[in-house]
Amino acid sequence: GVVLRPDKAFFIESRLAPVARREKLPNVESLCAQLRQRPTAALVQQVLEAVQQQDTAFFRDRAVFKTLQAEAFPSLAARRSEKRLSVLSLGCGTGQEAYSLALMGQALSPHESDIALEVVGADLSERALQKAKAGVYTHFEVQRGMPIRQLLRHFEKVEDNWRASAQLRQAVTWRRVNLLRDLGELPVFDVILCRNVISSFAPEAQMRVMEQIERHLALDGVLVVGAKEVVSPPASFTRASDAEGVYVRNPAFARAAA
Repeated sequence: GVVLRPDKAFFIESRLAPVARREKLPNVESLCAQLRQRPTAALVQQVLEAVQQQDTAFFRDRAVFKTLQAEAFPSLAARRSEKRLSVLSLGCGTGQEAYSLALMGQALSPHESDIALEVVGADLSERALQKAKAGVYTHFEVQRGMPIRQLLRHFEKVEDNWRASAQLRQAVTWRRVNLLRDLGELPVFDVILCRNVISSFAPEAQMRVMEQIERHLALDGVLVVGAKEVVSPPASFTRASDAEGVYVRNPAFARAAA
């Protein structure tokens, strides 16, 4: 569903050249010809892994996380008898967003300690999910958004890297998901984050993904898209707070659907 614009030509060329060399092909044009004429699942996966953008960070757009912690989670938990909330990080990449959510669940204030977050991270990239499961990040990666106190409390130094504690790694479940095909296999969630993932999709692909997300979000659930992302949530959604990108269903729609 991703639109590869002409201005991305250098990016695509630089990402696919190593794949062509591994396949013993003379250039990227030959690789593209093979993809069209004799595609194999392994080659297609290599290309997907190569061109997929994985720019992510811990606690990216802090206003969103503050809104979830201060408003969305307590409000949703008050309407749940067991106070268990399910949260989905779609397009989780190498796992920083999912781990940030899990850390929020462990850092809720004492009067909210009975709220439990069940976090699921989902992505198409097997390589990204392997890194996410391992929970090992470079010093540069943890510097991008991870507060030093949480780093020292929930990560351990492993040579030049930092590894998430076993408790933190166990707090997240990982799923390989193709946004255009596999969302039907997922359950309903209280909160779904799909940030900076589908803005490069063709409009019809964006619409398909948003329709699927709507089906898998609880009627009173919260949808989060990228703060600066040019993506239109379904017409039944409205802004939930001052934090950009946070949406809930329009109350009139929710009542009609119920």
